[in-house]
Amino acid sequence: MIESHRGRPHDAHYLAYFECFNTGLYYEAHDVLEELWLEDKEGSRGNFYKGLIQLAGAFVHMQKHSAIRPRLRPAAALLKLSRQNLTGYPRLYEALSVAAVLAMIERWLEVLEASRFEVDPLGEHEAPRLHLVRE
Repeated sequence: MIESHRGRPHDAHYLAYFECFNTGLYYEAHDVLEELWLEDKEGSRGNFYKGLIQLAGAFVHMQKHSAIRPRLRPAAALLKLSRQNLTGYPRLYEALSVAAVLAMIERWLEVLEASRFEVDPLGEHEAPRLHLVRE
């Protein structure tokens, strides 16, 4: 998947993250972006990549929701960490509307909290999608 994005304006790992995320491959989205994060953990994009990784991780937990072992509270915790890491970035960063991502995080937190972490939100709501915009 990464190879299909080589030679484009953004890093292939970054673009593959969005492809994975938008097809519900949240674990893979997390995994593919980790390489960029590791290269820039302490740099200007470190928290940005970390926030996106945590966002994907939250949906990994939602996918693992079951009546026996709910993973919705850990999902909410990751959404909050994602929000914290993305908050310091401009409204538009790396061709991503950070403002839209933060609004999406708020909506999913509201859904989780309204159900008292008892209802599988991915079964009840349309799966989230992330879109790059022109800078």
